[in-house]
Amino acid sequence: MPYFNELPDISYPSLLPTSNKIEDRVTVKNIFKRSKLRTDIDQAITAFNYYYIQDGYRPDMVAEEIYDDSELDWVILTANNIINIRDQWPLGHNDLHNHIVEKYGSETNILDVHHYETIKIIDEYNRVILDGGSKVDANFTFTFVGTVSSTTGSLIKVKFGGSSANTITPVAAITNYDYETKLNEEKRRIKILKPQLLSVFITDHQNIMKYNDSSDYISNTLKGTYNPRSSGV
Repeated sequence: MPYFNELPDISYPSLLPTSNKIEDRVTVKNIFKRSKLRTDIDQAITAFNYYYIQDGYRPDMVAEEIYDDSELDWVILTANNIINIRDQWPLGHNDLHNHIVEKYGSETNILDVHHYETIKIIDEYNRVILDGGSKVDANFTFTFVGTVSSTTGSLIKVKFGGSSANTITPVAAITNYDYETKLNEEKRRIKILKPQLLSVFITDHQNIMKYNDSSDYISNTLKGTYNPRSSGV
C-alpha cells in the first residue's frame, strides 16, 4: 500500500506553455495532506512495541520485517511523527561521519569540546549521589565528606565517612563527535504500531485522506483551486 497512492488530488489551473484555454487544469497529488495516529491509540502504551534501528536500516526494511510489506514504511514514519528522514532517521556510520565533518568544518574540529557533562557518582551501596549527563561548566566541583573508592570515565564511586571534606571535579568533556553520535543513537529507538492495530490505522488514514464538502469539492479524492485566469487577475 504505497503512501502516495493514498494521497488525494488537487486540480490546479494549468500554467504550462502549451495550455491555451483558461479552464485548462492539471491534477497533482496533495502532498500537504497528512494523517496521524488517532489520539486514543497514540497515547496507549499497549499499542506499541519499541524497536532499535540497526545501522543501515531504512524505514522500508523495518516495515518489511514487522508488517511483511515494505510499502508500509509510511506507517513506521507516521507512528514516530517523522517528517524529514534526513534529520529524524538515524544515519549509518559513514554518513554520520561525513555529516559531522561537514557540520563542524574539518576532521580536527569534530574533536573540539562541545560541552561538559557530570560524571555519575554512587556510594558504597550503589545509591546515586549525582546523576551523570547533566551539562555543567568545566570547573564544576562536588564536595563531600569521605573518600573516592574508584573512578572511571563514566562512574565515580565514593565512600562517606570521616571528618575531612573532599572536593572533586566529576566532569567529562563531550566532543562534537560525541555529541552528534549520541543524538544519532537516540534516534534508533522508535515506536512500532502493533500489527493487530494496523488495519484500524489504515482505515483511519483512508478516512482522513478524503475531502469534505466545500466550495472546492469535486469528489472524495479531488478538489479544485481558485483560478485567477478566469477572473482576469
